[in-house]
Amino acid sequence: MASDTILKKKPKGITGHKYHPVKYVLSWVLWPAFFVICMAITAYGFSVDQHLIYFNVAYLFLIVSLFLLEKWMPHEREWLNPDGQNIASILHTLSSKGTVQGFLVFGGTIGLLDYLDDTPFVIWADNPSHGIWPDTWPMWAQVSLAVVAAEFGLYWAHRAGHEIPFFWRFHAIHHSVTKLWFLNTGRFHFIDSLISILLAMMILLPLGAPVEVMKWMSAVTAFIGMLTHCNVEMRFGIISWIFNTPGLHRWHHSMDLKEGDKNYGENVMIWDHIFRSYYDADYRPPVDIGIKEYMPKQFSKQIIWPFLPDKVKQKLEPDFQPISVIHENK
Repeated sequence: MASDTILKKKPKGITGHKYHPVKYVLSWVLWPAFFVICMAITAYGFSVDQHLIYFNVAYLFLIVSLFLLEKWMPHEREWLNPDGQNIASILHTLSSKGTVQGFLVFGGTIGLLDYLDDTPFVIWADNPSHGIWPDTWPMWAQVSLAVVAAEFGLYWAHRAGHEIPFFWRFHAIHHSVTKLWFLNTGRFHFIDSLISILLAMMILLPLGAPVEVMKWMSAVTAFIGMLTHCNVEMRFGIISWIFNTPGLHRWHHSMDLKEGDKNYGENVMIWDHIFRSYYDADYRPPVDIGIKEYMPKQFSKQIIWPFLPDKVKQKLEPDFQPISVIHENK
């Protein structure tokens, strides 16, 4: 076990710096504070019928805040070093969020459904005769239910991405990074994102979840996703039993599959508890993360990599050597 495991009395920061009382206090309050602030800004947007604008304001606020905090109080100083993947990560974000999930998350189900008002899809989704959705519940309760219900689909999409070799081909793009920071949030192959969205929507739509609830669920996913990948020193306590946090997600990116094939929840951890894939140890998560397989550095090659046979991969990248990764530690 690492020497800096459980912090006591006057703890040192995770990165080994001297105890800083302000940073220590902030490390406990940052996650809930950011989540509450972003949700409050979004709620105001809904109240004035400008939810898309205020969602993006909240999201931009979160990006800028995390960018600055990663410099000031990083969880891992080593992750501040460039990895040569910034452009690739941005392009993956644009390709996945922009073409598939982008209408559903960043500009959101929030953005797409604004343009679909009065179309047959929205009319059908907002018809209370469809499904068994409890549309008389308060909105906070409906959103909570939507997050838990959609999480079932997100959980199994994510778990399949690790346990089924065909799906791992796509999900490996996300895990190929060697550091975690806010820019990795949207680094997904667009096929990977499409599978997750389809499985989540296949649960909410038959239940009859209203469009407004799906917009809220998308906002929750966007905010938690950004927080989950940040390289900011935070502490969580009981929060990590309920929500997906950076502390849990750092285990998920471990190259040790006993740690990495865990914590599949995107927003909440209920299905990890039920299906026994929850993991949070009392020692330090690894700083060395990534995958054992070869991954090209260029976005143009990464986007086609899952579709290529090994012989073609070897021609494109002479350093490529096929290996078998068995995800067996369940």
